[in-house]
Amino acid sequence: MNPFDYLRAEDAASAVATVAGRPGAAYLGGGTNLVDHMKLGVATPDLLVDVTRLPFNQVEVLPSGAVRIGATVRNSDLAADPIIRARYPALSRALLAGASGQLRNLATTGGNLLQRTRCVYFQNLTTPCNKREPGSGCSAIEGYSRYHAILGASNQCVAVHPSDMAVALVALDASVVVLGAAGERRIPVVDFHRLPHDQPERDTVLTHGDLITAVEVPELPEGTRSTYWKVRDRASYAFALVSVAAAVHLDDGIVRDVRLALGGVAHKPWRAGRAEQVLRGGPATEENFQRAADAELADARPLAGNRFKVPMARNTLVAVLRELALGQGR
Repeated sequence: MNPFDYLRAEDAASAVATVAGRPGAAYLGGGTNLVDHMKLGVATPDLLVDVTRLPFNQVEVLPSGAVRIGATVRNSDLAADPIIRARYPALSRALLAGASGQLRNLATTGGNLLQRTRCVYFQNLTTPCNKREPGSGCSAIEGYSRYHAILGASNQCVAVHPSDMAVALVALDASVVVLGAAGERRIPVVDFHRLPHDQPERDTVLTHGDLITAVEVPELPEGTRSTYWKVRDRASYAFALVSVAAAVHLDDGIVRDVRLALGGVAHKPWRAGRAEQVLRGGPATEENFQRAADAELADARPLAGNRFKVPMARNTLVAVLRELALGQGR
């Protein structure tokens, strides 16, 4: 690990000014991803600004009915919070599907959104990786690709985003509250992460120095049911091959509103807009669920090692919609 300086932030404004003014600086939250990358040599910050003591560790209901989640709320606390469990079971289930109990006790809301890919080539300094070293090439395209993208990839990068929580937040139409040098702004989670295009090294739309202070989740319409399913190689401590977050509002067998997101299939949590369009306003039938899944995956471009993900994503999406239509989710 390279030597680095350490500073405990006294307030958010000074933390932003410090990091924004030093190109090699980084924020330290739970450290469950950053510290691993520092040990591997993937990340080499020369200053860590610890933001865990800032007053962003609360879950509160806003006057609008939305729920504001502080950026330093631990994943385990958020998953167990009674407000989250009652209002957003998809979010609670997504959090509990991630990592392990020990890691969830450390990981923070803001840090979870900023996870970097677990692509084996990104984490191996001896292999070419455009995300780690732009212009060096993508080893995964012709290499080990079991966990890689089938949607939205480019010839520069086929890695996927690893967060479970972020997939649920996309389906719940949440927004990220960010404090930057120019002040505070809100970014919909669906727009927060980037597809690789020709800049795979950029995971999000943030600029250097931007600090996540909270996530805000709007109140769901009365009667909306939500859930999260994750398909993985083992029951714990494994990243998604495919995951689905869904929030569905049914009225007399008709899909009045639906929000869907897929994980494990793209460089960012994938909002399933085509599937939503097929479903919205139509009957909640098996035939429509299948049509919606087919529409969403029509442009899938799997690699040699992950062709199984296309039928897996289709079947998982249909199964989740079936569960919610039968009233088995909240």
